[in-house]
Amino acid sequence: MPSRAGSPVSWAPDGTPHSTLFDDVYRSRGFHGMDRGLLQARHVFLQGCGLWSPEGTSRAWQGQRQWHVLETGFGLGLSFLATWQTWRHDPQRPDRLFFTSIEAWPVAAQDILRSVQAWPELQPLADELARAWRGLLPGVHRLVFEGGRVQLTLCVGPVDKLLREIDVAADSVFLDGFSPEVNPDMWSLHTLKAVARLCRTGTRVASWCVQRGVREDLTQCGFAVTRADGLPPKSHRLTAVFNPAWTPRTKLRTPLWEAAPAAEPLSQENHARAGTRSYNKRAALVLGAGLSGSAVACSLARRGWAVTVLDAGSSVGAGASGLPAGLTAPHVSPDDSVLSRITRAGVRATLQRCTELLQTGSDWAWTGVLEHRVEGKRALPAGEAWPEQGHEWSTPATLEQITRAGLPEQAPALWHAMAAWLRPRQLVAAQLATPGIEVRWSTSVHALRQSSDGWQALDAQGQVLAEANQLIVAGGFHTRALLPDVPLPLNPLRGQISMGPLDTLPQALRTQLPEVPVNGHGSFISGVPLPSEFGGGPGWYLGSTFDRACPQAVLRDEDHAANHARLATLLPALSEPMQPAFALDRVLAWAGLRCTLPDRLPAVGPIAPDTLPGLLVCAGMGARGISLSVLCGELIAAQLEGEPLPLAPSLAAHLAANRFEARPGN
Repeated sequence: MPSRAGSPVSWAPDGTPHSTLFDDVYRSRGFHGMDRGLLQARHVFLQGCGLWSPEGTSRAWQGQRQWHVLETGFGLGLSFLATWQTWRHDPQRPDRLFFTSIEAWPVAAQDILRSVQAWPELQPLADELARAWRGLLPGVHRLVFEGGRVQLTLCVGPVDKLLREIDVAADSVFLDGFSPEVNPDMWSLHTLKAVARLCRTGTRVASWCVQRGVREDLTQCGFAVTRADGLPPKSHRLTAVFNPAWTPRTKLRTPLWEAAPAAEPLSQENHARAGTRSYNKRAALVLGAGLSGSAVACSLARRGWAVTVLDAGSSVGAGASGLPAGLTAPHVSPDDSVLSRITRAGVRATLQRCTELLQTGSDWAWTGVLEHRVEGKRALPAGEAWPEQGHEWSTPATLEQITRAGLPEQAPALWHAMAAWLRPRQLVAAQLATPGIEVRWSTSVHALRQSSDGWQALDAQGQVLAEANQLIVAGGFHTRALLPDVPLPLNPLRGQISMGPLDTLPQALRTQLPEVPVNGHGSFISGVPLPSEFGGGPGWYLGSTFDRACPQAVLRDEDHAANHARLATLLPALSEPMQPAFALDRVLAWAGLRCTLPDRLPAVGPIAPDTLPGLLVCAGMGARGISLSVLCGELIAAQLEGEPLPLAPSLAAHLAANRFEARPGN
């Protein structure tokens, strides 16, 4: 593979995009120098896969609930934008469009925008894509549009490696990339075999490339290949259908919900006893209405599921999700650890969800976060291990950023551009407001019972509160009590924050407070509205404590001193001026109970799909619930629906709920 130096695209005077890496064009011009890129995308790929026709006739995806397109070269994104536009304008479109594309060298956002200048109808879509186009480090990235109904899974890296990271069947395949002469790996037999592994019988493939070797290799892989009329100046294009003479030995993921027991109609007597029994296999019962539970419920309801949520609290924010204010920011490490990569995926998902659902300024704000590295250790990967795309996430803080936070000039600090403060309670409320969700407050679940139709939640008397084919336990530390026989070593993590109204601080002190949130040894946030029960108005927040020995969310006066000590380390210049604000008659407090797992990663997904089908868990977020809950909700929804996962399957495996199960020989 050629090495990258600078931008992968240059523009000729006539507007033709040219690859600086492969010495080839992204798209050729037609007769008389006309840029026919959009027409080529429609004619070659969309028409080749039966998704578009000049006559507007029936498309292959009509009548389908979802459709998955696989593309081997994203390039400037024109095929994705054309597919999105076609989906938008089709009244019989599938409810959800999944577009998975591989790109070794992502272009800049401005190149995407420049690429569509000739087609104003694509400009609004390109604008949305460009806004989401950031921080594309090697790996798998989920970009969400249309309220989640259009999802772009962008896989950054070598095509041969990343095709192994995809494990769902494609309905259409766009074989695209630079010519076989300059990029042979894209068209190799090995690559085409990997593509075939992701196809089901009947999957249609389209390409501009009609080279004999490519056609022969596709035939060897089980495709019936034909040459169709091309779009001038090209005389031909390729179409193919996967129809092997053998039974494919593939192990593609299938929707978990399809394995649920078939629900049978109930007699009137049994219906009255069951209360909310569902006959719909795409119905779920979620235990817990906090960050995790609301995220799962929202992700499922967006996909057309009927979701019932049970929570022992009386209203939103009764548990740990009642945290008045918190941060979502990436974790960093010199080796770019599993935790770092997962939290980046989580932060991206959280920022996208907040952008959709919350009000900027009152509910959240994408401010960035300054991290004071109080231990002074290097955090970012060194040199080329942290490329330009990584700098869109995290960089060494500038002298101006450091001094504006009131830190000494020599203070070790990082700047996280993709980070924000938010009020978790607002996010929970917005997610639970998704159509298709029924929330039942003040409903305590004491036990679970497997039934012929799925799972039942029982009260203290053993009566059925609700049931569904799929049960997701997202009850925080209470999860352990509900699943006593499941090897899930959840541990309590109590946290208390100190806070107060800004208007009680001296004016001179208020001008000293950092303009953006600061973390690193706890966190300090100012200017965020206080909860209504604390009087509302702008406030300051400091915390939190980490108490691993207390399974209850009790308030402790001594924790204010502990938080003030954190401030002395985090922002030393504020320690003495803020001291009066910590007087017990002035300072406010909030405490919540989180739960953690030994490896500091949450447990997400089925516990034992063979013996306990339909039982899933979403728990163990620890202090990263704000950053990880939306990602985990999307992961569960993708597992149940058989969709592309929102992060690389190799990373998702680290979150498997059954990873603590005893293995033979242990």
